[in-house]
Amino acid sequence: MSFWLVLTVNSVTFGGLLFLLSAGFSLIFGLMRIPNLTHGSLFMLGAYIGATFVIGVFGVKLNFWLAALLATLAVALLGALAERLLLRRLPGEQLAQVLVTLGLSFMAADFCLMVWGGDPLSVATPSELAGFQRFGALVFPNYRLAIIVIAIIVAIGLWLLLDRTRLGAMIRAGVDDPDMARVVGIRVSQLFTIVFALGAGLAAFAGIVGGPILSVYPGLDQDMLPLALVVVILGGTGSLLGSFVGSIIVGFIYNFGQALLPELAYFVLFLPMLLVLLLRPQGLFGRHVP
Repeated sequence: MSFWLVLTVNSVTFGGLLFLLSAGFSLIFGLMRIPNLTHGSLFMLGAYIGATFVIGVFGVKLNFWLAALLATLAVALLGALAERLLLRRLPGEQLAQVLVTLGLSFMAADFCLMVWGGDPLSVATPSELAGFQRFGALVFPNYRLAIIVIAIIVAIGLWLLLDRTRLGAMIRAGVDDPDMARVVGIRVSQLFTIVFALGAGLAAFAGIVGGPILSVYPGLDQDMLPLALVVVILGGTGSLLGSFVGSIIVGFIYNFGQALLPELAYFVLFLPMLLVLLLRPQGLFGRHVP
């Protein structure tokens, strides 16, 4: 019984990390129609930058949460620059966007390898979240429970942003009908930059928050990007609820698949994606995009 409960908590924790990664990815694709293949690299960059300050790789050592904030802001800025300088010049050209974002991901991977080397970096759990919580005979790490809480708080914050603010109304208008949004005076190009920076920042935050669990290593981007793609396909592009539900589903499938059917883990993971593509291409909570 304890095995199943621990695996369930680990699945929800991993689903929370996937939500932080995939929420921005879903909004970027839903609003801008850009298949952003650099999203896994943004996750890895955030992990490396944050780990650098947490560990003190170059002599500067900071509090974990301050390091996470700096990593989030730095990668959000990089995302905004990439959108304004590169992707904005390729409107509607999805093949070119795929090639550019794929090239950027390779460049980011080489940059990380050059700066930080090929050895994994271990990120210590924040001291205030070290230890365990005991529930009867069961013991759960405080940090994993904290990630679940963080994911819920971010989900609520994004929901309030998208559904209760003027900026959110403009973003939703841009997702639903960008041409009509331009007609009514919404500066969709600025929304593109804001959404891209928000998505990049969330990916970076997920990277450093996931550091104590996943560690930071070359190839982390290629491990996480397929999972984010599965989440977006399952949940539906541009849907915050879809990202949340899809992340939890993928978290359960991935962890239970690795534990129970390790030789078929990726088969079990990608099978639901194939079924959704066949039966409901717009995803569980997405709307059909003409």
